[in-house]
Amino acid sequence: MTNKRSRVGWQGYIPAITTPFTADRSLDLQGLGALLEWLHGEGMHGLVIAGTTGEWTSMSAAERKQLFTAVGAQLGGKLPLLAGSSAFTATETVDFAIHAKEAGFDGILVTPPPYVRPSAEEIIGFYQDVSRGTPLPICVYNWPPGTGIDMPLSLITQLADIENVVAIKQSTSDLRSFVSTFFALNDKVRVFGHSMDEHGLALLQARGGDGTMGAGGVLGRIQPDFYNNLWAGDIEAARACGLKDRVILDQWYTPDLRGMFGSGPAILKSALNAQGLPGGYVRPPLRDVSSIDADKIRETLVALGRI
Repeated sequence: MTNKRSRVGWQGYIPAITTPFTADRSLDLQGLGALLEWLHGEGMHGLVIAGTTGEWTSMSAAERKQLFTAVGAQLGGKLPLLAGSSAFTATETVDFAIHAKEAGFDGILVTPPPYVRPSAEEIIGFYQDVSRGTPLPICVYNWPPGTGIDMPLSLITQLADIENVVAIKQSTSDLRSFVSTFFALNDKVRVFGHSMDEHGLALLQARGGDGTMGAGGVLGRIQPDFYNNLWAGDIEAARACGLKDRVILDQWYTPDLRGMFGSGPAILKSALNAQGLPGGYVRPPLRDVSSIDADKIRETLVALGRI
């Protein structure tokens, strides 16, 4: 078994961040810069740009590249940066990867092509094509709600054998599926998806692990401090941070990780806006949360001491 873990140093809490849009729904680069400054200052262990939370689905290819350029110019070399490079074809994904490399990124995050529901053999071929063309290491992203495909362990294991695949983001709400992936592949590639609760804490204490690519980083330092405290041996402090992260999952999301008040990006942007941070607006067809739901999100943040 080839160990590809050491090729990258990705670990800890690496949020998939939102992309600020203005009231006219144009890309808000000034807001982006302020958001990046805040996230970096709060100690995030890395960032995913233009992922699901980043609304890549409503951006043109030129806008996504513009986003990578801006983020790389501000934070390249300061913390790991992963470029959300999901697309319908490997050619498009590789094009994003090349640009991300030039912008100073450290890796790419890639789902199977959405909508078309490719077969296992087609998914393997897709990632092989990406691997041959990408100048950056790949994190395979299993995201059933977004792709319509929940890749089984047998398929993910084959993907982990592809040369430039160094990590798996296992975004399943099924604890058994995550644990099976972790035990099967953690010696070969990095596996992200640890829950920041008692289950995750027990697994991390007993067997170690790489981290969580969570959504948004909207609780600031609380989320990376789950791992910082764990690494320092302060389990109670880690548990306290994890409990706060669990609150937003329970109060804002369904058990299968769908938003209770609308889309995930809309919820997280509302949470940022409530804290005086540049969340901004979502782009159609997504809709911003209602004022009633925004009040509920604010109430959660007040209870957690963020406001």
